Amino acid sequence: MKTLENGLNPNQKSIIYIASFTAKGDLENLKVQLNSGLDNGLTINEIKEILVHTYAYCGFPRSIRGLQTFMEVLNERKAKGIADKEGKQASEIKNDEAKYQRGKKILEELTKTPQPETLSGYSAFAPAIDTFLKEHLFADIFERDVLTFAQRELVTISVIATIGDAEPMLKSHLGISLNVGINPNQLQDFVSIIKISSGEKNAKSAKEVLDEVLKSQK
Repeated sequence: MKTLENGLNPNQKSIIYIASFTAKGDLENLKVQLNSGLDNGLTINEIKEILVHTYAYCGFPRSIRGLQTFMEVLNERKAKGIADKEGKQASEIKNDEAKYQRGKKILEELTKTPQPETLSGYSAFAPAIDTFLKEHLFADIFERDVLTFAQRELVTISVIATIGDAEPMLKSHLGISLNVGINPNQLQDFVSIIKISSGEKNAKSAKEVLDEVLKSQK
C-alpha cells in the first residue's frame, strides 16, 4: 500500500486496522494488527481505549470480543518475554458542570459549530438519544484523555466505514477529523486501509463521502 506524502504514520494506521477489524468481528486479522499496534508504539492502555471506544459505534459484543482477543495477544507476548509499555491511565475528571453541558461543549469544539438550543431531527424525535450522545459519548468517552480527539476520530470513522450504510454520520465525523488536525492526505490513506480491511464496497462509499467533504471545504 502506497503511503501519501504527509499521510498516516504506522501508529495511526494501526488504530484504523484495529478499529476496523474489531467492528467487522475479524478476530484473526485483529490479532495480527494488535501485535503490529504494540510494535508500532501504541501502549497497552491506548489499545484498550481504542477497543472500548469502538463499542459506542459497533456495540458491546464486538468491543468485548476485541478486548478478549487483546488479552490473548498480551498473554502470548508475555510468554515470549516481550514487555509492552503499559502507558498512562485516564486522568480523573474534575469538572462539576453537568455532563450534558460538558458533552455539548466537547461536541461544539469538535464540530466548530454552536449546538442549537432547540432539538431537531432525530434528537427531537427521540430526546433520550440526544441525552445519551452528549452525556455518555461526548462527556464520558471523548473526555477521557488516554487518546487524543484525533485518535478517537480515527477509531470512529474506521468503525462507521466498516459497518457501512451510515454515510451521514461518516460525513459528519470526516469533517470533525479535519477539524482536529487530520489532513486530507491522511484521510485518503484511511480509505486505502478500509479497502484492505473492509472491502471494495465500503471503501468506495467512504471515498465518495470523503470527496464530498473535501469539496465542501474549498
